[in-house]
Amino acid sequence: MPLMIDIAAVVEDVIASTPVIDIHTHLFAPELGALGLWGIDNLLTYHYLEAELFRSCSINPRQYWELEKSAQSDLIWKTLFIENTPVSEATRGVISVLNALGLDTHAESLKEAREFFNQMNLADHVTNVLRIAGVSSVVMTNDPLDPNEAAEWNAGHEPDARFHAALRLDRILTDMSGSTGAAVRELLDTWVARMKPFYMAVSLLDSFKFPSEEPASRLLTEAVLPACRDWNIPLALMIGVRRQVNPALRLAGDGVGRADLRSVEVLCSRFPENRFLVTVLSRENQHELCVYARKFSNLMPFGCWWFLNNPSIVEEITRERLELLGTTFIPQHSDARILEQLIYKWRNTRRTLAPILTRSYELLAQDGRQVSREDIERDVRRMLRSNFEQFTNRVA
Repeated sequence: MPLMIDIAAVVEDVIASTPVIDIHTHLFAPELGALGLWGIDNLLTYHYLEAELFRSCSINPRQYWELEKSAQSDLIWKTLFIENTPVSEATRGVISVLNALGLDTHAESLKEAREFFNQMNLADHVTNVLRIAGVSSVVMTNDPLDPNEAAEWNAGHEPDARFHAALRLDRILTDMSGSTGAAVRELLDTWVARMKPFYMAVSLLDSFKFPSEEPASRLLTEAVLPACRDWNIPLALMIGVRRQVNPALRLAGDGVGRADLRSVEVLCSRFPENRFLVTVLSRENQHELCVYARKFSNLMPFGCWWFLNNPSIVEEITRERLELLGTTFIPQHSDARILEQLIYKWRNTRRTLAPILTRSYELLAQDGRQVSREDIERDVRRMLRSNFEQFTNRVA
């Protein structure tokens, strides 16, 4: 029988010391040029904060978009951080980043922060941010039909070994909707060989149905799923977005809708040789996703995406997954678009995950089974690392 341990203390220590594989981000390796975003002006003009700005300031979106980026970030700082208390998840995240980097969180202006980032060596800064965030590697989002990104890959740049590729399909399934399955397959084969992605990925509307008469359904069947099978990589489905419910807000203008997850059932059932990483945007779809994961071992639920990435909702979803799936899921990804967001997003994840696991182990002990530090280390490593590595058959 394992010795009695201080469960809460051990869980906190193990989670803090286990390096994370961040399985879905919108970050870019420094070698891919100006595609990557970092620094205070990008942090503050992130679309989560832009949406908050329009609730707290009289400026309208048209006037805002006419401003230079530095003026936009000055306005957001003044409005959301000086004139208001930054208690929302997005604003508190910026405070967490500034504090971690030793910057003044009460500053009246952004002068100090801008000087800090302007003097930064990017390669050193990337290493420092990953260290502070406790992240060993990240998976990017890579679109071969983006001409700027394609040019960087075609130039022969080799990304930093800590940055792994994921081949994004959104534009392929829309811009090539009139193409044959063979043409799309040829494109996919070319870019899989070049990028060596850990998976292919697509963001899908809440109205997504499979099979259907839509071109995307045909291309999934004729090209994407066979390519994933033959290259032995999963397909990531991110389901539930409603595009541009308020177009004036641009990136901040998307919404959320409940999806019919019977399409996931069909995919998992009809294509048993394929593996599917799935995350859903609607809170109401979470239980259904867990039930499907109990029925199909080729389905891996992952993360609390976008509007769900708030501690109160993350806690609810993670508890539900633990109760239904044990440790056979991936609890979180950052979805970070700005490098420094890794700091606050993974701090929040660890802070939320620790009491959830502690409570589960305490209940287990009350029911007659003590856990050891080795048990906890194995479970945490599974959720933060090895579930992803085993599901992708790759070492990250």
